[in-house]
Amino acid sequence: MARMKLRKLEEYLQGVDGFEQPKILLEQYPTPPHIAACMAHHMQSQHEDIEGKLVGDLGCGCGMLSIASTLLGAQLTVGFELDGDAVDTFRGNVVEMELPNVDCVRADVLQLIGSKWEKSFDTVLMNPPFGTKHNAGMDMRFLEVALRLANTAVYSLHKTSTRSYIQKKALEWGARGSVVAELRYNIDASYKFHKQKSKDIEVDFWRFEIGQE
Repeated sequence: MARMKLRKLEEYLQGVDGFEQPKILLEQYPTPPHIAACMAHHMQSQHEDIEGKLVGDLGCGCGMLSIASTLLGAQLTVGFELDGDAVDTFRGNVVEMELPNVDCVRADVLQLIGSKWEKSFDTVLMNPPFGTKHNAGMDMRFLEVALRLANTAVYSLHKTSTRSYIQKKALEWGARGSVVAELRYNIDASYKFHKQKSKDIEVDFWRFEIGQE
């Protein structure tokens, strides 16, 4: 597959359908097309971690990051998602965009440790729940699973306020983390409890190298 330009990738991702009725307990916020495109493009252009690789997407939702990696030439992308409605939307997106080599497995990400998926992927990417409201610490539990499933690298988004803690935990888990970029993650008012129209959260885009003490 020819190398796709960032702008073209973002254009394609604008067509990905999102959550019809987002579920608050699962922290279902879609990854904006611009952020998804920038993440995937960086993974490939700077580290060659997508093209020809086996890629896993944890908590894949409706498939934004999975589809981005597929468009950039992943050999196979497998998304893991607990919510059946999101899985259906994911599969609908894949069919509509006529994409090969991408699938979604309905599974609880936290149950993947010790499964056949351990060390199955070259690269794991994710936009995990940030661990707010009812899901305290959820992003770290996702990260621990991701580091068990990947052989080379994990890419993830985490709140900037947790940076030093994440650095420390990654080392404990046998990976070396570095912040690739600082983002302002705009969350549109998806749920009733939001007072503001939309909210910006300061987020770090991380790359974790596996087996780098």
